[in-house]
Amino acid sequence: MSDSSPVLRVLGHVSSPLADRSEAPRQGDEGGPEAVVRLDPDLAPALADVSVGDEVLLITWLDRGDRSVLRVHPRNDTSAPLTGVFSTRSPDRPNPLGLHQVRVLAIEGTELRVSDLEAVDGTPIVDIKSTLGPIGSRCHDRR
Repeated sequence: MSDSSPVLRVLGHVSSPLADRSEAPRQGDEGGPEAVVRLDPDLAPALADVSVGDEVLLITWLDRGDRSVLRVHPRNDTSAPLTGVFSTRSPDRPNPLGLHQVRVLAIEGTELRVSDLEAVDGTPIVDIKSTLGPIGSRCHDRR
């Protein structure tokens, strides 16, 4: 097994009305606002088949997360027992990757306006992936 560390490229950043973690809902479908994902201009070809109405997974680097956290009270409920962070969606974790399912509302160049994004303003984007439907509906040729 190799000890090489992964290298992530920051593809762009979130532009959101949420300025602080304390303002953000726990999950996007719990009141996440519309936001804009601004990607680097050289990534335009990667957006070629993304369409308005698509649901996508944004993978973010939760740069304000505490990487030393291994156990949390789920949803910050101190009455709940401490739980291993890998069984939660806490932003505080050894590798603070965020996973956000959003709907594409508009596309202009390398900017995507998306729904229900709980990431705060300035959060780095490290990937975008399509969501998977039922196995019978998956197709490489979307035409």
